[in-house]
Amino acid sequence: MSVHHTTVIVRFSDLDPWGHVNHARYLSYFESARIELLHEIGFGIMEMAAAGRQIVLVEMTVRYHAASNLHDPLDITTRVGSMRRATSHWHQEAHSDGALVATLDLRSAFTDLTGRPARPPDGFVEAAQAHLA
Repeated sequence: MSVHHTTVIVRFSDLDPWGHVNHARYLSYFESARIELLHEIGFGIMEMAAAGRQIVLVEMTVRYHAASNLHDPLDITTRVGSMRRATSHWHQEAHSDGALVATLDLRSAFTDLTGRPARPPDGFVEAAQAHLA
């Protein structure tokens, strides 16, 4: 199993009035990391659309462990927990200087471009195998 890493640097526009990263910004960080992983394994948004598929978020649980501040480098790790016919479970963590900041567990589903449940595009399961937990 391989863990995918994405680095995000906290920007001023990500902060709340108290100088910490706004809780909702972590969702964007995590999403960007998932999109980057998908692109790197050959199933980016454009490639999936060309194959008549999209991946949509179905359910998520976020837990915040510590605050992040301006200019903190965040290491976002992404793993695919499991894959079934049309759904997959993902686990992501955000670390700052080695300390756990936030975690996200989510379930996603593949659909066709009209939103109907569908199997993953051909080759997706094999390409994602390296990131299975």
